[in-house]
Amino acid sequence: MGYAHEIPGGAAWSATVRAARTVTFTARGADANLSLLLVSADRLDRLNIPDTLKAQMSACIRPPMVLMSDRGQALASVTGSTLDWHDALTGFGHETHLERFGPSSYGADRNAWRRAAHTGLVSELTRHGLSAVDLHGCVNVFTKIAVADDSGLSYSPGHCHEGDTFTLRTEQDLLLVAATAPHPMNPGPWAPAPVLVEVGIAEPPAPDDASRTFRDESARALDETRKALL
Repeated sequence: MGYAHEIPGGAAWSATVRAARTVTFTARGADANLSLLLVSADRLDRLNIPDTLKAQMSACIRPPMVLMSDRGQALASVTGSTLDWHDALTGFGHETHLERFGPSSYGADRNAWRRAAHTGLVSELTRHGLSAVDLHGCVNVFTKIAVADDSGLSYSPGHCHEGDTFTLRTEQDLLLVAATAPHPMNPGPWAPAPVLVEVGIAEPPAPDDASRTFRDESARALDETRKALL
């Protein structure tokens, strides 16, 4: 039996997931956002967004890209998505991004307390013996940040709908850390959507696996992981 958990809107979640698993995130509402960090279970590697984008000639995360580490290993492959764009340029939100909504605290608002992704991510990292120094560039799953002709960035409302999915295949044992606070560039009201996470067993990749054949750099990262796991 697989694992399933719904992350409430505006909350955070973390779990260690073994290699050769599928991890599917499903938006439970429109304009959902999931700020996602990946750390190797041995803590030697973490997601490197600049290298992941540069090596695969992309301004966003989409299938069949490989999410690469600081040392050029494959952490996970993007095996499926109902959306063609997941933001990796703008990072996670901080408490300053919530100031426009007015003050909020647990004492006053209880479980409706507004927390930025930064707060949730750090809280979950500490549960695994890590800290704020282990924060790194994230994937904002379900969010599209368009690049304009003048090189400016703009939020794309309506990009994500309830039921949209994003699926990873773990290439090694990973610590996944996520927060469901709204993207900091979302101009709308505070309305964080829940996200369902489901973990299952992945089928062994075939020699012509789309992530392997996507680019030479993708295949190289997958090979580096396989060599490290010998």
